[in-house]
Amino acid sequence: MKTIRVNASKEYDVIIGSGLLDSLGQKCSSLLGKGRAAIITDSNVAPLWLDKAVASLKNAGTDVITYVFPAGEDSKNKETLFGILEFLAENKLTRSDFAVALGGGVTGDMTGLAASLYLRGIPFVQIPTTLLAAVDSSVGGKTAVNLSAGKNLMGAFYQPELVLCDTDTLSTLTPETFADGMAEVIKYGVIFDKELFDAVKGGNVDDIENIIARCVELKRDIVAKDEFDKGDRQLLNFGHTMAHSIEKCSNFEISHGSAVAIGMVIAAKAGAKLGFSSEDCTDAIVEANKNNNLPCVCGFAPEALAETALSDKKRTGDFVTFVFPEKIGKCYLKKIPIDMIKKIASNV
Repeated sequence: MKTIRVNASKEYDVIIGSGLLDSLGQKCSSLLGKGRAAIITDSNVAPLWLDKAVASLKNAGTDVITYVFPAGEDSKNKETLFGILEFLAENKLTRSDFAVALGGGVTGDMTGLAASLYLRGIPFVQIPTTLLAAVDSSVGGKTAVNLSAGKNLMGAFYQPELVLCDTDTLSTLTPETFADGMAEVIKYGVIFDKELFDAVKGGNVDDIENIIARCVELKRDIVAKDEFDKGDRQLLNFGHTMAHSIEKCSNFEISHGSAVAIGMVIAAKAGAKLGFSSEDCTDAIVEANKNNNLPCVCGFAPEALAETALSDKKRTGDFVTFVFPEKIGKCYLKKIPIDMIKKIASNV
């Protein structure tokens, strides 16, 4: 088991290890008292892990209510968000109660945003059940839902009280869902840590607890420096500007991890061709993607990707902040005029 302390506007622990879901009740009780817990989860996770989470909380003397929404990115919208808020209100939760996000990134994002809004803020706990959520979205306090114009356009920065990552939950992931998480691991390697990149570029990752812990450490460090995404934290968007366009153009049929994998290749190609990168990282990223069962190309026209990118939340005026790899293990931010986005997207 590993414990990593995150120092943001709120300090909290990220605990990573096997069998941790059984300790959920005890940890919440000691941290938050015996208020009521509202577990928010989706229709895929509920049959697998909801009973264990409920039992752990009840055994610690905590009353529990549960809310289950349809699984999938299609549910990451204002309708589901308001359904959660109405559920909390109908059950008369107070500020001494707390929410529990049991699931992947969609669940964590929506639960965190609902917790930030309900009664102007109630505590919440993240229990990531996907690799992607464990290494990235459960840590750092970004919460959001999608709007018709684009991904994650309505959200807030709201830190959890605790992140409890039970690695046993990863055993139920499909190979495709596990690969989605590996896209984010590869991303951390390209941005910050060549040793991490080299450890995962060949696929067949065994030491998942240490891989997750390393990614969380890297995110902890960047969040401590730039919690509200005004500077270096934007490095974590490597591959994401094009990824969000790919997701939107596919009507979210292409998963986030697959889109990030393709987005990283686009950024690497563009950086090399436009002279923004001192080292062409394309082949290394393509190799890592392929060995981890991730795609490297998409079939969308550059015009469509560019148009969607103009609605990205990283746009400021006539510029979009883009992340390019200088070399494996080091990336940098560059403001790109919006009229260059099509040129970058042409590297699909």
